[in-house]
Amino acid sequence: MKHKPDPAGLKLRLVAAQRLRAVLGGEHFSPLGEKDLADGRDRALANRLVTTALVRQGQINVMLAELLDKGLPPRSGNFEAVLRLSLAQLVFLPDIGAHSALFLAVEAAKKDQKTRHLAGLMNAVLRRAQSNSARYGLMDEALLIPEHFRTIWEKAYGAEALAAFSEALINGAPLDLTLKDEDPALIEALGAEKLIHDSVRIPFRDRPVDALPAYDEGRWWVQDAASALPARLLRAPEGSAVLDLCAAPGGKTAQLIKAGYKVTALDNDSHRLERLKTNMARLGYAPEIVLADAVTYAAPEPFAGILLDAPCSATGTFRRHPEVLWHRQATDIAGRARLQQSLIANAVRALAPGGSLIYCVCSLEPQEGEAQIDWMLETFPELTLDPVRPEELPGLEQAVTPAGLVRTHPGMAPANVEGGMDGFFVARFRRAG
Repeated sequence: MKHKPDPAGLKLRLVAAQRLRAVLGGEHFSPLGEKDLADGRDRALANRLVTTALVRQGQINVMLAELLDKGLPPRSGNFEAVLRLSLAQLVFLPDIGAHSALFLAVEAAKKDQKTRHLAGLMNAVLRRAQSNSARYGLMDEALLIPEHFRTIWEKAYGAEALAAFSEALINGAPLDLTLKDEDPALIEALGAEKLIHDSVRIPFRDRPVDALPAYDEGRWWVQDAASALPARLLRAPEGSAVLDLCAAPGGKTAQLIKAGYKVTALDNDSHRLERLKTNMARLGYAPEIVLADAVTYAAPEPFAGILLDAPCSATGTFRRHPEVLWHRQATDIAGRARLQQSLIANAVRALAPGGSLIYCVCSLEPQEGEAQIDWMLETFPELTLDPVRPEELPGLEQAVTPAGLVRTHPGMAPANVEGGMDGFFVARFRRAG
């Protein structure tokens, strides 16, 4: 008996479902690559489906509660992931077409032995969803952000900013680059617009990063405008030795080298350090690279400057990683805050008298930002806050607080350029001489 070929589009649906299932299970989201799907159009569509399902997870949760009277079937393989992808398509991606959402979802259920018996349920649920798609499409966008974060963020940033967070989540993140050397001709060739300092933004990217102009020449690196702020604020004598703690993948290391410092880049993850080495080789930079635990690392000599981009909840990156909104709980943030304090303590030990210390996190949580500053000043009398002045961030003065701290969020626009920016917190300290 001749094997019947799979319907067109089924493979990409199955691959997308597998990736979504992994992320729903707690894995970090990374876009599907050429090894996953060779055809570029299939890959783009699969990534669009997965990203939309993750961005709209809160709204889809409400749909599932309404559509599945008895809840999700237990031990049902890819059923939930396929269903979420199809709901995302039916309700939020009408340009793709409703028929393929229903047909390919049922075919995907039939393809998996664990879900074959659920093909009828898949069809029935999606037909109900299709008949309610207009209503579902008008659901409150506040559902996009879990309630515990809405409560914290409204208190910290205000209702207007919170509404902008939902919009930023839907719009996603543009591509920001840090230039090795400012060159108007290169900015034009990239189709970019200038942000602040040496950051530029590509609003609409239709090519892979490594296909953009001057990639092979190492004339820029990918770095969100907010992530590029901390290294610019370090204040140490030119040519002095500085330490980049938790350095991989190396964007801040590259900035510190560009600024003229002698840089030691430290990380405890060998795989991430390999990525840093690759990035530095492309850029033509040669920091000292150390594989070590930043909590216990014993510096051979004190450093004139230290940049600690501490591991955190990463909630400030939700435009690119919407899964963090649903993976993070209050207990997770408390645990990360304790780790940050251990890292800070070792950074202070490694800092020379008169040295400059930057503490930063890509988090929107006050517990990982402002609260840590209070703890640092109480715990380390040798440290004093070195306030950041608004004029140090031209085009982003609104990010500097009255206390001289830096707080960005996705509703904030650098130099009034559309697209927002990551949520980041930055504080600068000086050790007594």
